[in-house]
Amino acid sequence: MAIVVRIDLELARRKMSVGEFAERVGITPANVAVLKNGRAKAVRFSTLEAMCRVLDCQPGDLLEFVEDDGDDGDDRGDGGPAPGAEPADAAAGGDGR
Repeated sequence: MAIVVRIDLELARRKMSVGEFAERVGITPANVAVLKNGRAKAVRFSTLEAMCRVLDCQPGDLLEFVEDDGDDGDDRGDGGPAPGAEPADAAAGGDGR
């Protein structure tokens, strides 16, 4: 499964630049690019809320679930993390508690 971020569509509809959007939301243009290019692993609810407020939209206007082709590189079939993968909290800088 994949969550696709559709910020580019909402920005185009509003004729808003990435720089203006980033400034109004309170994130860097580089982080907007990470979101747009599908490299983000997580989005804080506070950031999602700010994006929706700036774009006057709902979270579903920015995020879309898209079925994968079934090849996610995890051959175990249980949907769990790949062997050796960090827990989500550790990857996000947390202490795992």
